[in-house]
Amino acid sequence: MRQFFKFMFASMIGFIIGSVIIGIIFAIFLTIALGGAIASAGSSFNFKSKPTNVKDNTVLHVEFDQSIIDRGNKDDLVLDFGPFQDAQQLGLNDILADFEKAKSDDRIKGVFLDLSYVDARMATIKEIRDKIIEFKKESGKPVIAYGEVFTQGTYYLASAADEVYLVPEGDLDFRGLRSEMMFLKGMFDKLGIEIQFIRGSNNQFKSYGETFIYDHMSDASKKQTTELLAGLWDQYLTAIGDSRKLDKAKLNNVADSLLIRHAPDAVSQGFVDGLKYRDEVLAILKEKMGLPVDEDLRTTSLASYTRVSVPKKSEGESAAKKAKVAVVYAQGDIMSGESTDGSIGSTTLAEAIRDAREDSTVKAIVLRVNSPGGSGLASDVIWREVALAKKSKPVVVSMGDLAASGGYYISCAADKIYAQPNTITGSIGVFGIIPNMQGFFNDKLGITFDGVQTNKFAGMMTTSRALTEEEKTIIQGYVDKFYDTFKSRVAEGRHMTEAQVDSIGQGRVWTGTAAKGLGLVDEIGGLEAAIEGAAQLAKLEEGEYRIRDYPEQEDMLEHLMKSLSGDAKAWVRNEAFGEDLELMHQFEAVRKARGLMGVQARMPFDMRVY
Repeated sequence: MRQFFKFMFASMIGFIIGSVIIGIIFAIFLTIALGGAIASAGSSFNFKSKPTNVKDNTVLHVEFDQSIIDRGNKDDLVLDFGPFQDAQQLGLNDILADFEKAKSDDRIKGVFLDLSYVDARMATIKEIRDKIIEFKKESGKPVIAYGEVFTQGTYYLASAADEVYLVPEGDLDFRGLRSEMMFLKGMFDKLGIEIQFIRGSNNQFKSYGETFIYDHMSDASKKQTTELLAGLWDQYLTAIGDSRKLDKAKLNNVADSLLIRHAPDAVSQGFVDGLKYRDEVLAILKEKMGLPVDEDLRTTSLASYTRVSVPKKSEGESAAKKAKVAVVYAQGDIMSGESTDGSIGSTTLAEAIRDAREDSTVKAIVLRVNSPGGSGLASDVIWREVALAKKSKPVVVSMGDLAASGGYYISCAADKIYAQPNTITGSIGVFGIIPNMQGFFNDKLGITFDGVQTNKFAGMMTTSRALTEEEKTIIQGYVDKFYDTFKSRVAEGRHMTEAQVDSIGQGRVWTGTAAKGLGLVDEIGGLEAAIEGAAQLAKLEEGEYRIRDYPEQEDMLEHLMKSLSGDAKAWVRNEAFGEDLELMHQFEAVRKARGLMGVQARMPFDMRVY
């Protein structure tokens, strides 16, 4: 009865809150439609739909406290109040465009990198970092970085600035990289659940399922992770060493001996240029811009500067008549059906590629891939559209942080592949997972199963019993067949033999640099380089084309309603389960394993650098 009331009250409260929020949203959009403004006692709602007006002597104020996705929201409506402040995520495409605009914008006199935390993976940070370095060289404008705490990822970005300042009592973390995996075998043993993990024959590096069946890393997993970390660390040290004029031996010594333990150590080791508070750093910026110390510093944020209009050239063709380079964004797990936030739906992405292929004004296609993989079937559906597009116009892939397993599968048919040195790619391999929950149902819950079937293998995919040896052999055949298909796709696209693909496949992951040496990648570069490369293949000169993004984005209201729905679910879940939440997490782990039933082309682990 107690649980009944918990669910009832949680549902009632969730319904009331949801109704109020929906009412507010409706009122807001009704007011916008009427051209008015909403104001209430002690609060105001701000809608920024007009282009930002930038005044002279303005500093571009750069913060990355929201997660950075590949593609920003293009909706003209911006809500920057209350629960909607985080709805607008930063798009890498917009960040790069902002720095490009700022180079030639005489009103922008410098850049203030206000870096407490950067919510992005290393390849994304590198792309922004490279753009900052380009901005400095081509504009001659100062770039100053400041932070209270520099994580290793944040410092990687900060080190691109002309000068780096740390708060006197702040901290700079520089200890090297470490990878740690969580193993759930013990939990599943206690629950009486057996995870039946079937990977492709000789796919020893395809270690995704090992988290469910082992209590430690396998030798193959440890080997590839060690080499991957070493490659990422070397690239990291190279970049920081070039910017700060420090050699790798010194940098490694700083990490090995933990020589930065207090803020002054960061200065003495050459990592930062001084210990300053924010007001002191702003004073330095004013001095570099030739402004009086007592004059307020004008700033504009990235989100605001994104809405700055670029003057259109009067000569030549109008933008509407120019040729287009399509940029098709593929970010998230790969699955069948329609795309959702954080996932690539095969139906949605295939349609987007097809639309770009069939548009005669689109002269080249760039597929931006940022994915750890997912469904093997969905990956093949997307691959087909890439292969068809390649027959009619140049197709170039730009790999982001991840383009592994299914992410590489959908990339391999392209004419040319670009990746960052610290992109994680490869993982050419497949697996399947089928949980056997008989022990859990029988021994933990007292539930038993019985039934009848018309044919021998009708119950082969059930989770209420273990697979028979014959069934395991059949599923192993499915997995091996798909691995053969995967190898053939890569061999065809990369002009290799299947034996060559197998020698660098077997589920193994590689850095972008290593992948280039192996022939899996053609060029080291980011999204902008890939777009330029695609234009060159289409014989388009600079200024002769414009960018068209795919798929079409949903409008802001639809996006907000989906976001609110997710937040409401999370709230009700936490309120309703209370002290039983940990048990629910265990069930979710089982559900996750069960959701991987079917052939998967997925990266063996997730890796982020902090």
